[in-house]
Amino acid sequence: MNKLIHERVKIDNGEVDCYSIELPGAPLIVLRAEKGFVMCGYLDISAAEKLGVVAAKVKGVATFEDVLNGVVVETTSKARELGISAGMHGKDALERML
Repeated sequence: MNKLIHERVKIDNGEVDCYSIELPGAPLIVLRAEKGFVMCGYLDISAAEKLGVVAAKVKGVATFEDVLNGVVVETTSKARELGISAGMHGKDALERML
């Protein structure tokens, strides 16, 4: 049976909702802030772009801490408008989404 985990995690400027679903191979992880979210490699940045949302992607993560410390590899144009770019850490992207 798949397991869903939800936690609220404090970062510098506030708190974010963290979700993890166990899947074969690796968990699906999303950390959600007020204006957008940081997602794992399971999810498609082009779909987020088509929906016009603020999103960033990190890869190779298995925990919420991994996402916070992971390096952003892709962003949507709405995320870039907030100053979020590839190369920054997930936590820094989330700070801009609060």
